[in-house]
Amino acid sequence: MGPSLSFNVLRDTKPDDTTLPAFMVSTTRGFLPRQDPVVNLPSEFDLLESILVRMPIKTLDGKPGLLATGTLGETVLRELPDLTSAINKYKDNLPLMNALYRDYSFLASAYLLEPCHERFMKGESYGLGRQTLPAVISLPISRCAELAGFKPFMEYAGSYALFNYRLADPSRGLEYDNLHLIRAFEHGLDPKSSEAGFVLVHVDMVQNSGSLVDGVMLALDACEANDRHAFDVGMQKVVSSMTRVNKVMDGMWGKSKPGDYTSFRTFIFGITSQSMFPHGVVYEGVSEEPLSFRGESGANDSMIPLCDNLLQITMPNTPLTAILQDFRSYRPGNHREFLEYVKARSAHASLKSYALQEPSSAALYLLALNQVRDFRWRHWCFTREYILKKTSHPTATGGSPIVTWLPNQLQAVMQTMVDVWEGSGKTLGSGCEEVMELLYVQKDTLTKEVEKYCKERDVTTN
Repeated sequence: MGPSLSFNVLRDTKPDDTTLPAFMVSTTRGFLPRQDPVVNLPSEFDLLESILVRMPIKTLDGKPGLLATGTLGETVLRELPDLTSAINKYKDNLPLMNALYRDYSFLASAYLLEPCHERFMKGESYGLGRQTLPAVISLPISRCAELAGFKPFMEYAGSYALFNYRLADPSRGLEYDNLHLIRAFEHGLDPKSSEAGFVLVHVDMVQNSGSLVDGVMLALDACEANDRHAFDVGMQKVVSSMTRVNKVMDGMWGKSKPGDYTSFRTFIFGITSQSMFPHGVVYEGVSEEPLSFRGESGANDSMIPLCDNLLQITMPNTPLTAILQDFRSYRPGNHREFLEYVKARSAHASLKSYALQEPSSAALYLLALNQVRDFRWRHWCFTREYILKKTSHPTATGGSPIVTWLPNQLQAVMQTMVDVWEGSGKTLGSGCEEVMELLYVQKDTLTKEVEKYCKERDVTTN
């Protein structure tokens, strides 16, 4: 008997059902929430809403907010009560719990990192953040995070990105120009701001994940049924879906300026492996021992891990890969279960071996690997231009080493492509030949760039 190979991938997302978690994998919305995020909170949370509206560096009406005047911390302590009892009143409404988790995680990050932002804007080092999260934040965020299925700190899907958009005109759906943020740290409530662009490009990418999920399921079913034609159809859908994702990702350059990123990046740092929180953070009323969580990171997105698991990409046995595995716990529970399901099912069906048995399938497998490479290469380019050239801080927002972590995964994908290409006798067609010509150039370029940045920053590559 193989592993348990059943998983309920939704086709009907049941958007009106409030008893189901906000995030459940589907072939229609993929890794987006089942329904568009909850925007308006019940009246019991008016005081929380008031602070969040006033919080951004520039508010929606264009005035300086609490983070601009350095008064968020004192405002929280003066105005905000503990609203845990109100959370418990609505505990069976899971999408609302997700919205409250989002809102409290924004407030928690802003509260803890406000002093670091002030120093950074003066040209100083980040220094220390606030080392204690007051009970009026720590108790509610812990409760709604528990109910929504997250850790009590900002995460990519449940908070900063995928549950943080609203539709300006519901009839237009998920068109990029129709997407606005619900919460923001900087000028993000302006849909043309760099923070809005940074977040909303991710939403725009993930709206292509429904067809990716569908392609993955088709490929797995066909592999197990030994249906070569259907397998190739599924793999082609994986390739075309990821091609669209990469095209959307490339739009980041025009929607979020590299020079603006570090001005709001401060607020998405985590606690783990960060100099701002050398001993963790005490959550008042929750734990006497300091707690530590990784920060918001695009590495928490589920699309590339899905491809890794489907294609059986082997990562090197390094401490950097251990960080990659730790990131897996910072996703909605249903996403985590789906990724493990695909990994187990792909291994049980020996999908990689099946793909490499026939030239048509092997070519599609290589082209799918190429889309993963393309995604990770773009991510590296963004890291280089938005971060490495702008700041010397050694760790990314999630706590991974800024220079070496992404190349760890990118080089693994590149080597897998080389193995497939050379193992095929380099006979998979002109399209694959063009892909590999670029691959060999990029492989050399990446090695040189990593060596350059490691030398500049006195970082070991091991």
